[in-house]
Amino acid sequence: MDEEAYGITTEIREVSPAHYVFKIESFSLLSKNNIDVYETNEFEAGDEKWRLILYPKGDKSRNGGDHLSIYLAISKSTPLKVGSEINATVRFFVLDRIRDQYLTKQGRATRFHEMQFQWGIPRFMPLATFTDPSNGYLIDDTCVFGVEIVVIKNLGLGECFTPIEGTSYTHEWKISKFSTLVDEYCYSESFLAEDQKWKVRLYPRGDLTERDKSLSIYLCLADSGKLDLGQKVNASFTIRLRGKDGTVL
Repeated sequence: MDEEAYGITTEIREVSPAHYVFKIESFSLLSKNNIDVYETNEFEAGDEKWRLILYPKGDKSRNGGDHLSIYLAISKSTPLKVGSEINATVRFFVLDRIRDQYLTKQGRATRFHEMQFQWGIPRFMPLATFTDPSNGYLIDDTCVFGVEIVVIKNLGLGECFTPIEGTSYTHEWKISKFSTLVDEYCYSESFLAEDQKWKVRLYPRGDLTERDKSLSIYLCLADSGKLDLGQKVNASFTIRLRGKDGTVL
């Protein structure tokens, strides 16, 4: 397994694994008793149930011979249903008891589903490195492994942007007896453009920032309350003011 190709990174840290620690005493007895694979009890992380799987002599079916092989798997008691999936980032640990620190290896975010219910590192560590007491991983025939799992939850948030090829719409609003307008603002009748209803809002004496200085004019969605949560409508528009002599500002 080419760790770089699979995005596996290695680091050293002092903080213990957050989710599960697995201690093995009399490690050598696993091989003597022909235990080729060991599965831990199930544990919970990220609202899911998991188990660790260790191959003490290596998972030869995945080119893990002469190495420790370690995997994380969905618990058998809560198998994934067809069509469901869990996305997670997994970090494996082994304790260096001499230096009191952990060697950790982490992969890219992984998708667990009914056809891929486990993920791991077949060539986690060469057995020659692991069994050498000077490296600190196996001392007095005892070792400690661990795992952290960050479940990536899909909240279902997002958006869809659908640009519409430039179709031009024109709406004219004629106001009679402008000087008699006494309200702070008034609206035009609604009009339709690209399946949306719009209105023009006019402040005859200017809005709060332009009071008694300028006209203030805005384009508004007439039915904005009918938009779905988070939905937006983007529009490019121009507002013009036509004088009696036909001139346009």
